Amino acid sequence: MYTMTGKTDNKDALLDQHASLVKKLAYQMKAKLPPSVELDDLIQAGMMGLLDAVNKYEDSHGAQFETYAAQRIRGSMLDELRNADWLPRSIRKSMRDVEKTITQLEQQLGRAPSETEVANGMSLPLEKYYEKLSHCGGHQLVYFEDFHDPDGNGEHFLDRFVKDENGNPLDALLESDFKEALIVAIEELPEREKMLMGLYYEQELNLKEIGAIMGVSESRVCQLHSQATSRLRATLKEQAWTGVA
Repeated sequence: MYTMTGKTDNKDALLDQHASLVKKLAYQMKAKLPPSVELDDLIQAGMMGLLDAVNKYEDSHGAQFETYAAQRIRGSMLDELRNADWLPRSIRKSMRDVEKTITQLEQQLGRAPSETEVANGMSLPLEKYYEKLSHCGGHQLVYFEDFHDPDGNGEHFLDRFVKDENGNPLDALLESDFKEALIVAIEELPEREKMLMGLYYEQELNLKEIGAIMGVSESRVCQLHSQATSRLRATLKEQAWTGVA
């Protein structure tokens, strides 16, 4: 129920009514994260987001409460993940090595390198390369640290896409040339990886469901996702430095 001012006068009821929404969003997010991320941590963060939504929502804004609450819940969960630094720096370094090798091979070959070529370029047996990709489940396209050069060596590649330093940098990216550059980069992926990214991000299927469609194991889907993400990051980085994007 809401008062004449648009504020709810029954916060406990709203919290109880939408607790299931928190769990639903937590399960959806957990399906795309490494095993080290605890579902209970996401739910706890989501409940804090829901409480914040209940306290700040005004019916006069015109938005449905559930839509407004979902945004707050997701935001709270993402804050929790960022603060927890859930993907170890050692894994990020490992994937940067993959990105660097892919970039070098693309320049040499004039095309996307195969898995065997990337493994050879890293002086790794193919199985060891697969193992590296499996360990990097949860590798992301964009990290918050990507907006600044961590080594202090000058402009970072994402700075080329974000002109406005105010506000949410991820929102700024989506409103910039980055979105168009990302669409082009996805189109240039090997066919199987392009299909995987579509199923994962557009249709929001989990790894097991994607594996069933593609006829491969869940672990293989994880490997392909890590590799596709590295290809995209390598492509976007190269485009930014050369001014293509």
